[in-house]
Amino acid sequence: MPRRIGLHTALVLSAATTIAGVGGCANNPFRTAPPATAAPTSLEPPPGVAAPAHTLPQATAGTPLPSYADVDGRQLEAALTRSRQETQLMQDEIGALREQLASTSTQLAQARAAGPAAAVGTTTGRPVADAALAPPAAGGPVGAATMQSAMTQLSLPGIDPRFDGAVVRIDIPADRLFEAGTANLLPGGAAVLTQVAADMERVYPGHFVGIEGHIDTEPLQNASWKTPHQLTAARAAAVFDFLTTRTQVHEGQLFLVAHGANHPLVSNATAAGRARNRRVELVIYPERATGK
Repeated sequence: MPRRIGLHTALVLSAATTIAGVGGCANNPFRTAPPATAAPTSLEPPPGVAAPAHTLPQATAGTPLPSYADVDGRQLEAALTRSRQETQLMQDEIGALREQLASTSTQLAQARAAGPAAAVGTTTGRPVADAALAPPAAGGPVGAATMQSAMTQLSLPGIDPRFDGAVVRIDIPADRLFEAGTANLLPGGAAVLTQVAADMERVYPGHFVGIEGHIDTEPLQNASWKTPHQLTAARAAAVFDFLTTRTQVHEGQLFLVAHGANHPLVSNATAAGRARNRRVELVIYPERATGK
């Protein structure tokens, strides 16, 4: 009997020891694992994604601003001058385009008004190219197409007439006509005007002719003229006096206009452009003077 009790006691102690080992062993598979620690959240944006504005460093009050105090003033002045020149050139080109547009609109309106009659001569029924060779009726205006076609009959070496709306313009460089800065005709200028007058009377006999003086934007060198308009008026008057006293052109056909520097053909930004803008234009109109 005592031996059985001892065996039972041994079994109880063995079971208690086993239970204790199960509860306290670190390698026990039945032991509940401790809760995992959460990984820290990163605010760094993934590659290719911009960071939120509130996470960016902010400029402080002491951050220095860009300064132009150390920029060379001459460089700024040169850049400003170039910008002004480019602006002026663009304005000149826009003005020239506007004049071309106005001229084209005038031609279109005249063509629409003339209708089929513009395609043939009004007196002979021949095509305009042939009718242009015949003199127009006395005192009557000539059609725009006839004026343009007759322009090809002008023979003026070194001078290219141009058709502008209903008129023919003969641009004569002022440097070929006058001494620099004056209204004094050069000997060569007198020869040019003599030839131009003869051709005008041959192709456009008796037509009204406007004498228009133009100049560039350079300051006047001659103290005799206070404004560009005064100089261009004097030059137009000199051409008028020569045509009426030395050629067959009658004073009743002529009138004078002084434009000054108001109507340049091209930009005045270059020496070549200024030389082209210094000119006298003889403008031949479709109408003929009374009695011519």
